[in-house]
Amino acid sequence: MDSYVVNFSCANRPGIVAAASTALFQSGCNILDAQQFDDLDTQRFFGRIVFNLTKSNEKFDVGARLSNAFKPFAMEWSLRPTSQRRRVMLLASRWDHCLADLIYRWRIGELAMDVTGVVSNYPAETYSHLDLSLVPFHYLPVTPATKQAQEAEIWQLVQQSKTELVVLARYMQVLSNELCTRLAGRCINIHHSFLPGFKGAKPYQQAHTRGVKLIGATAHYVTADLDEGPIIEQDVERISHRDRPEDLVRKGRDIERRVLARAVRAHLEDRVFLNGSKTIVFPD
Repeated sequence: MDSYVVNFSCANRPGIVAAASTALFQSGCNILDAQQFDDLDTQRFFGRIVFNLTKSNEKFDVGARLSNAFKPFAMEWSLRPTSQRRRVMLLASRWDHCLADLIYRWRIGELAMDVTGVVSNYPAETYSHLDLSLVPFHYLPVTPATKQAQEAEIWQLVQQSKTELVVLARYMQVLSNELCTRLAGRCINIHHSFLPGFKGAKPYQQAHTRGVKLIGATAHYVTADLDEGPIIEQDVERISHRDRPEDLVRKGRDIERRVLARAVRAHLEDRVFLNGSKTIVFPD
């Protein structure tokens, strides 16, 4: 039996949950999971309900009943079958550990997505050890002089493939403000995050020099403000004085892989809500 997920958010007021649950009850739906959050700082309400249909209401337009129920709340909402796979494009550069991890998780069915292509500013030979035989590969080299044209090609690929989510799997190029705006809320980036933060070249060497005790990674939505977008997922790992820079690189790769995979999975499952400069992420 097919199941569906409805996400909804609006200014907080009494009756929101009652309206949603009543509409589903009157449609003969069976609620499988329900989560809600009232943000006291922004006075906004966020809800997510997973439900299925009974045989008696398979032809009933549940969306129409939800639309009527949500009108008084000026609701922002979406309804999607959970079986509907998102179309995802992966962008990568020389570092391929995140790309390899996402491809593996996709192949074994852990990430319910359709990969529309891999885009890289490095040639296909860079990934000769990866099985990309079933994935369209696009080599789009970039220089400061060709950046605008290269991004135009990326955007054209996104449109032609009907891509819904772009993942920067260690794509080591800064997207322009224009492309960030076009991909707002549907482009996820992964980057190392240290305390303190180390910018520029060789961050792991800088961290080693400073004797850090924690290293980490952050997955966030891309915005025009570099590495300042709404955070989806983070993780850290302890470091000791015995760790060399190469150990930090190795441990950093592991953190980046799992953080990015968790962020992508949360987005694919409609568990992430944008809330200004931050996110609401419901647990799975």
